[in-house]
Amino acid sequence: MAHFVLSLIESEINPVFGSFGLWAFLSVGAVALFGIFIPSVTWMDSRRKEREAFYKAETFRRITEASGEGAKAAIEMLREEDRLKRQTAREGLKMGGIINIFGGIGLAIFLRFLTGSVGVALCGGLCVLIGVALLVYVYVLAAPID
Repeated sequence: MAHFVLSLIESEINPVFGSFGLWAFLSVGAVALFGIFIPSVTWMDSRRKEREAFYKAETFRRITEASGEGAKAAIEMLREEDRLKRQTAREGLKMGGIINIFGGIGLAIFLRFLTGSVGVALCGGLCVLIGVALLVYVYVLAAPID
């Protein structure tokens, strides 16, 4: 496959048709990606989420119908699941904040050495401030997890 692509790129350009082979290859690739692959993955993911929701609802229905204690167990299970979801989201925000801070510092250093200008290097400060905002939200503004 790589040999085919390289032969398309390195071939002489025909003055009448141009580089038709490369154009056709890239067109088929774009149609395959945006017309087939991405919609298929999206459809499969939505089906998976639908099945998970169905099985979860069915489990809760059976627990609540089983006994008087079943309703309490179902409510506790819902609370625990919600707590874990909020904790996972908060950990993701922490990770995003740290990545933005260090990415901004790296960008500032890179731009400083690339251009020699401190003004251009301050563009990395934008990423740092976004990371700080994420961490301030997580540690100061967000509601505590029970």
